[in-house]
Amino acid sequence: MSILAPDNALLKQAEVEAEQVVSLLRIAVALGLLIMFYLAVGGSDLAPELYLRRQWVFAIATMVSYLLVGVVALWMARSGRIRSWMVWPLVTIDCLFMLANTWVSLENSGLPGELTFILPPTWLVPVILGFTVLRFNPLLQAYCVALIATGLATLSLWQPEEITPFIAERAQNLLSGPPNIVRVTMITLGGLVLVVAAWRTRRLVHRSITEAQEKANLTRYLPSQLAGRLAGSGLDELRQGRRQNMAVLFIDIRGFTRWSQGRDPVRVGRYITNFRSRIQTCSDVHGGMIDKFIGDAAMVLFEGEDAAEHAVDCAGDLMDSMAEWSSERSAEGREPVAVGIGLHWGEVFSGVVGDPQRLEYTVFGDTVNIAARLEQLTKQEGQTIIASAAVLQAASVAPAGQGWTMLPAAELRGRSGGIEIFGRSKVVV
Repeated sequence: MSILAPDNALLKQAEVEAEQVVSLLRIAVALGLLIMFYLAVGGSDLAPELYLRRQWVFAIATMVSYLLVGVVALWMARSGRIRSWMVWPLVTIDCLFMLANTWVSLENSGLPGELTFILPPTWLVPVILGFTVLRFNPLLQAYCVALIATGLATLSLWQPEEITPFIAERAQNLLSGPPNIVRVTMITLGGLVLVVAAWRTRRLVHRSITEAQEKANLTRYLPSQLAGRLAGSGLDELRQGRRQNMAVLFIDIRGFTRWSQGRDPVRVGRYITNFRSRIQTCSDVHGGMIDKFIGDAAMVLFEGEDAAEHAVDCAGDLMDSMAEWSSERSAEGREPVAVGIGLHWGEVFSGVVGDPQRLEYTVFGDTVNIAARLEQLTKQEGQTIIASAAVLQAASVAPAGQGWTMLPAAELRGRSGGIEIFGRSKVVV
């Protein structure tokens, strides 16, 4: 039903609300027509002709039926029983209500189809179109227009005949006071429905802009990958935090502090921008989430299905990207680039901390500390990447067959016992 993405919560909520509003308006229209019908014909002292009595009985029956349709639809909408496909038959019922009334009026009065548009039921068209506008669905609106136009065009060809004095007299009756009162009532109701449609559209746009601004403010500080989780559960749930398994990757430029001393700030800025751009590209390709950039270093997180595999692949692409960058710089007579990458897999605590003026998504725990220390260990071991056996196992990587070299177990500060680790290197010129 929606022309936007199916996970658009705002539009889905608007669609549910639309069915409740349309049902209420359908009830209001039926009640309004019944009241105006009574005021228009109930006080007349003249005995109506037989065809008019039949017309009135049918009009009352259809308006009561339409009222019941509104009541049932409202109950279904409020009880959560309305489904997306149900809006199509409901729109069809709205159109057929008008067309059936028009057809019976022609048949009962003996008027030719050429006089279809002087019949009061045809003046329900603005009301029905207004109902469809409330649903924000162009396809549904086109269907409604096509159904009404086809129906009225067909009726206008109904029993064509010459306008006789008898037909002219009946047509004159349809242009008298009571039918005109009904017409004015229908135009008024149609206008009111469009006022409601305009109000709901304005409110929906306002809500959309407000939510977009709120999300934009949040994602200024939070990773963009959290936007979907913000839409689904909100900031409060992210503040509560959770424990989960993640792959954590640290990358750092070797010798950057020494290189940057005394350099032109513009050159240093371009250097770091290029470095971060390459990290961002690799992270995006492999579904990583950049937790933070810290000077010449970065921390990238991987969560969800196949997170460990994505992290290992990302580390390999980062190594290749940095080697390519280093070769380009060397070819231009500039200093080469060397980096160290540490990678580990395990349980972390993740959540949002801080106040609305400065939010931060953070992860911490032993897994993060180990990944950071493995990155530092690359200097000592002369490796570009050092990954723990835990992350390779989680990624279903066979170290011996995929270019990994087993290194001596790492004795990390603050931990008892060594950690099994593997290294990979690429010659950087």
